[in-house]
Amino acid sequence: MAIFFSLLAGAVFGIGLIVSGMADPAKVLGFLDLAGAWDPSLAFVMGGAVLVGTLAFAFARKRTVSLLGLQMRMPAATQLDKRLVGGSLMFGIGWGIAGFCPGPALVALGMGEQKALVFVVAMLAGMAVFELLDRRNAPQAAATPTT
Repeated sequence: MAIFFSLLAGAVFGIGLIVSGMADPAKVLGFLDLAGAWDPSLAFVMGGAVLVGTLAFAFARKRTVSLLGLQMRMPAATQLDKRLVGGSLMFGIGWGIAGFCPGPALVALGMGEQKALVFVVAMLAGMAVFELLDRRNAPQAAATPTT
């Protein structure tokens, strides 16, 4: 049952990205072009997403299991660190250059957008490099004594 609802949620998300225009890199770049021909329409999409997310997290914080009976795992990290800030900067720069972020890129790939293929391949390569570096640094971090 959980797989069915996961698929349904993904389909609704993908359709929402198409309808909102977030799967179109030209529309996204128009939103990010504050000094040029700025298109503010995606601000409403993001505002709606923040509102829905806020309500969903408020509801989820009061629960220990999901509506399907699965364990609820809320984020534990609360501090800003170099990795979070650096990753956020890299994400924003990539979004600004390509006009895609991961979800819309996968939707655009499914729509046959060739630019999305380049983005998704680069994204997967970046994820692989991160995993390799993170695994290599993990034993060093564990061996370093903390004071």
